[in-house]
Amino acid sequence: MELLMKKIFAFFAIFLTFLAVGSKVSADDDFDVSAEHAIAVEATTGKVLYEKDATTPDGIASMTKILTVYLVYKAIDEGKISWDTKVSISDYAYNLTANSDASNVPMEAREYTVEQLVNAAMVASANSAAIALAEQIGGTESKFVDMMKAQLEAWSVTDATIVNASGLNNSYLGDNIYPGSSSTDENMMSARDVAIIAQHLITEYPDILKITSQTTADFDGTTMNTYNYMLEGMPYERSGVDGLKTGTTELAGASFVATSTENGMRIISVVMNADGWEDDEYARFEATNDLLDYVKSNYEMVTLVKAGKSYQSSKATVNDGKAKSVAAVASEDLKVVHRINTDVSADFSTNADGYDAPSFNIRNNICLQ
Repeated sequence: MELLMKKIFAFFAIFLTFLAVGSKVSADDDFDVSAEHAIAVEATTGKVLYEKDATTPDGIASMTKILTVYLVYKAIDEGKISWDTKVSISDYAYNLTANSDASNVPMEAREYTVEQLVNAAMVASANSAAIALAEQIGGTESKFVDMMKAQLEAWSVTDATIVNASGLNNSYLGDNIYPGSSSTDENMMSARDVAIIAQHLITEYPDILKITSQTTADFDGTTMNTYNYMLEGMPYERSGVDGLKTGTTELAGASFVATSTENGMRIISVVMNADGWEDDEYARFEATNDLLDYVKSNYEMVTLVKAGKSYQSSKATVNDGKAKSVAAVASEDLKVVHRINTDVSADFSTNADGYDAPSFNIRNNICLQ
């Protein structure tokens, strides 16, 4: 928000307190998602709407690829590669395509564009595509893993274990495993960590949703089919879902990081090791659907202050100005997520010691960062 009087600019902090007025206890208050770990977050505010053992690291399998692809987008953004850059498929990546236990696409041409490989990694969960992208950007997959770790550290994610770019168990990778890791290691993160990566990916590079919303895509003449069964036209479709990535290993179980529009909110949900996944191929989608139903039934986004308006005629003191105070006017809409059937109110206060930089503190809004 910004205060303006002629050419004098002053900044203030607004403190919001959510008051639950007339809310009722319902069965939703006892909601328990059918997964070992879970979280639901509103992406634009970072507000956590639900969590279950969300800070315990566990296997993430192919959900790893959202971090790999984030770094691809970042490299494109920095001009290091382009969507049309041709990527050679190494013997390591090519030989892995012969393993029927690892998701992949045929790579007989041994050279594909970055765009083709990103589509393969995100739609068909092609492990060799993720490896090829890692080798293109990092020089080697191991060096790319170092980049993955550095990016996580920049986001203050400190409890993750990253050993490869695909999410496979190291047992699939032969002599190509990350130095210092074992032949049975695989990537591990918490549900909250996965949500942080997803939040950065879809907010910084929203075009990813054009890829992840595809149910089929072409890869050099091969039709790829999505593993996201919640997309439109798929067996467990849900309106509003347009991403993001599944993951399955024995360690991780069946997991899924999804993104969907619910009540006008951009929601990120993560379920890890869905209950009963060994016998029910839809278990992770059923758990995700229940979690999104919970969010939709219990939360909404409201505009507390519209751009160009002041909050309840709030004013701020101007030091050494012709006028003692000016109206505190919002430079953009201030939106908050709150529980349905509760009132939202705010306490307004200015910075009595001067106006250095604007800051916002929304109480009870547990942000991911």
